[in-house]
Amino acid sequence: MRYLITGYNGQLGYDIVRELISRGEKEFLATDIDEMDITNREEVMSVVREFNPDVIFHCAAWTAVDKAEDKELQAKVRKINVEGTKNLVDASLITDSKIFYMSTDYVFDGKKEGLYKEDDQVNPMSVYGKTKYEGEEEVRTNPKHFITRISWVFGINGNNFIKTMLELSEKYQELNVVDDQIGSPTYTVDLSKLLVDMAQTEKYGTYHVNNSGYCSWAEFADYIMKSNHKETKINFVSTEKYYEGKDMSKIAYRPRNSKLDKSKLVEAGFEALPSWQDATDRYSKEYVKKYIKK
Repeated sequence: MRYLITGYNGQLGYDIVRELISRGEKEFLATDIDEMDITNREEVMSVVREFNPDVIFHCAAWTAVDKAEDKELQAKVRKINVEGTKNLVDASLITDSKIFYMSTDYVFDGKKEGLYKEDDQVNPMSVYGKTKYEGEEEVRTNPKHFITRISWVFGINGNNFIKTMLELSEKYQELNVVDDQIGSPTYTVDLSKLLVDMAQTEKYGTYHVNNSGYCSWAEFADYIMKSNHKETKINFVSTEKYYEGKDMSKIAYRPRNSKLDKSKLVEAGFEALPSWQDATDRYSKEYVKKYIKK
């Protein structure tokens, strides 16, 4: 099979390429903005038609959720997350390619009690969430689509919560972290294996895909510190307390409940991802190898 990846320089795109290489795949084209600007329709059409992929993993996106609230940047956010996605979808229809789209827990408002299922009513409350959902709707125009909603993503090739916590642990004896936003971390190594597995099937549709189990950001941070033998104390605080004194017009709305029901994934015959604790431990080992000098 021939695979085209967008957003190769990001955490997930990077690990999808690593996964393809580990499986002996050679027919893939890894792109980022320099190789193919997804907002340039002519360029997208040209690259996709020439490479003629069987599968497109669309990982490129605007993901800076707070900056997306800036009125001067909103047109750019929409251009990337919606128009860029439409360009890829239209190209995928010409080449009859399967297309994978990485969506987010931010399509929900987080006010539901219990777990969110794939067909629950969406209600994005941030510019980022709205544009990602509009991207979902574009992707659904290709019958051969996989939409995977993910959250709290971490991988070795980029910035993420675990890396930030480990870096801050070198500077601070205690840190305030919110304890009233609940969800599941997603390790790109685990996710990329699943995505490549999915690509071999025709089990199209929308799936909730992240590591097993649920935690608050504070619980996540506390686990990172303790499992890495760090002395930094984590103070569990409310969202209101955390943002006290900050200009909330510059802060994106964050869902309090981001607990996604992953049962559809297993019912479709795919393996559930390992626990978030197990994923955190494996990432921490890779982080130490890459960033900590002996």
